[in-house]
Amino acid sequence: MVLLVAGLILFLGVHSLRIVAEDWRRAQIARLGPGPFKGIYSLVSAVGLALIVIGYGQARMAPVALWDPPLWTRHLTALLVLFALVLLVAAYVPRNRIKVMVGHPMIIGVKIWAAGHLLANGTLADLLLFGGFLAWAVFDFRAARRRDRAQGTVRVKPTLAGTVATIVIGVGLWVAFAFYLHAWLFGVRPFVT
Repeated sequence: MVLLVAGLILFLGVHSLRIVAEDWRRAQIARLGPGPFKGIYSLVSAVGLALIVIGYGQARMAPVALWDPPLWTRHLTALLVLFALVLLVAAYVPRNRIKVMVGHPMIIGVKIWAAGHLLANGTLADLLLFGGFLAWAVFDFRAARRRDRAQGTVRVKPTLAGTVATIVIGVGLWVAFAFYLHAWLFGVRPFVT
């Protein structure tokens, strides 16, 4: 559990700089330069992610049960992840209506992904992992919206092609994860009882 917590502190900590230390972050970018700052940021993120993966894997070997979620929550989570993946894709596909409507689709996707997984998993490691990401996403979304208002952010006009591409790619990713990748990567089949 120590590695999981350390990984969450590193990964979510570095991803929280814009929430809690925007001025310090800007000063470091100015002092180091954008390239070196991004390099350090990426390295700390990668180490944090590796610790999360290793720590969560270890915690799953000796789970500490907190609650026993009903089976139907796995199916609800699979549906919620469909929306989360479409939102994740919306963060990257240019000129899609979803991004124009919600502003920060990746953060909302993380919220939905984390909340769904909290519903379907009842161990201490799950609470730490998914609860940590959910809490981070709540605060990050608030900070991002505040920055948008301060900067007067204007969204580009969406296109039908961008919106359709977002949905098709998101649904395709969901199919790949729900029926193949989730079992291969995590040993859990979302639709198998």
